[in-house]
Amino acid sequence: MKYISTRGTAPVLGFGEAMMTGLARDGGLYVPQTVPQMSHADIAALAGLSYEDIAFRVMYPFLGDTFAEDEFRGLIAAAYEPFGHAARAPLVQLAPNHFLLELFHGPTLAFKDFAMQLIGQMMQAALAKTGARITIVGATSGDTGSAAMEAFRGLANVDLFFLYPHGRVSEVQRRQMTTPVEANVHALALDGDFDDAQARVKDMFNDFAFRDGVRLAGVNSINWARVLAQVVYYFSSAVSLGAPHRAVGFTVPTGNFGDIFAGYIARQMGLPIDRLVIATNQNDILHRALTSGDYKTDGVKPSISPSMDIQVSSNFERALFDAYGRDSRAVTQLMDEMKSGGFHISQGALQELRATFASGRCSEAETTATIIREYGRTGEILCPHTAVGVKVAGDHLGAVPMITLATAHPAKFPAAVRDAIGLHPDLPPRMADLYDRPERLTRVPNDLAQIQTLIRERIAS
Repeated sequence: MKYISTRGTAPVLGFGEAMMTGLARDGGLYVPQTVPQMSHADIAALAGLSYEDIAFRVMYPFLGDTFAEDEFRGLIAAAYEPFGHAARAPLVQLAPNHFLLELFHGPTLAFKDFAMQLIGQMMQAALAKTGARITIVGATSGDTGSAAMEAFRGLANVDLFFLYPHGRVSEVQRRQMTTPVEANVHALALDGDFDDAQARVKDMFNDFAFRDGVRLAGVNSINWARVLAQVVYYFSSAVSLGAPHRAVGFTVPTGNFGDIFAGYIARQMGLPIDRLVIATNQNDILHRALTSGDYKTDGVKPSISPSMDIQVSSNFERALFDAYGRDSRAVTQLMDEMKSGGFHISQGALQELRATFASGRCSEAETTATIIREYGRTGEILCPHTAVGVKVAGDHLGAVPMITLATAHPAKFPAAVRDAIGLHPDLPPRMADLYDRPERLTRVPNDLAQIQTLIRERIAS
């Protein structure tokens, strides 16, 4: 099983190398040369299996010889053992033909745990075989950083640094990043927005002297292993609603496009997905791109759904790669144009994207109204990101069952929930003392050289 870069000039890698590399050396993202297929019978056979067994069957064909079968089963079991629900990703019905997929039962109460807990196990196992040490650097709009901290804290062979936009994450998200006591994890509060943080991380990966000197690795959603782990819950939920014997649709609140791209891979593998609906908040660049064909940045507007406050959706490059017939030169040209603020999607590529993806936008007022409406109608308390998804899904309901991804627990965004329905959602008992734990963070300017110096000093001490 081999992986190629969307920009065409980086080395072709196996799964293990692609996982450790993260961003390709040509600046592109790794994708599989070919996507393994699951037959109608293969998908039907998933019915009634545990989440862990489904994960093994869906993911193992992508791994090549990186892990033996029994070894990978053990890594999966360890990854999902800390989850607070036996089903791992349970479905809840909101309305006729509309279901919520609860992805917030992991250690940090967000969907990022599904991928991060597993990639932590896989990286630890791979490093243990070689004795090597790596430095992981990432950017987060909130949930990825806390999930990474939880997955990698205390590991002997990993130093982890996460940049988050200072003042632009929820208090719970911040505290989940700043309260781990282990010395190998570092929360860096960047003076800027998420796109600034993401840009500095890409700068570090493209500085090959720094990259090789600190043995840089990435666990953002640009890492293929992250995307692959998220493919699993598309299969588990669709099979619960009757796939492959009937099609399903998915609505995904997304900013960086990684979570919905996982659904695209599930569809390519053979899962009968009718539509993948992109749900955006007021930072609606993906919706505007699908509607007009113009991918133009317009400045990040802070919102009550901060994890979606993004204008540069890194994983969209993977979708463009396929939409342009895997023409790496065309993708490279688009990404070069992106440096000047945006690009235009060709008519043929736009038609390819629209054949798979639909989209919608949810304003701040509509987000709050959706939280109020669903609490009054069903008793469900939605986080603001999930509310964006529920609102947009409501605009796309039809005869095919629709599954909306509930990406975070409402307690991660208590202010938005309290302002909407007057209730303060409680954290689970295991996190009840979060507000009492001392915080540890470093404020950093939006300056590449200063951030690199800090990282070198920390890993050398």
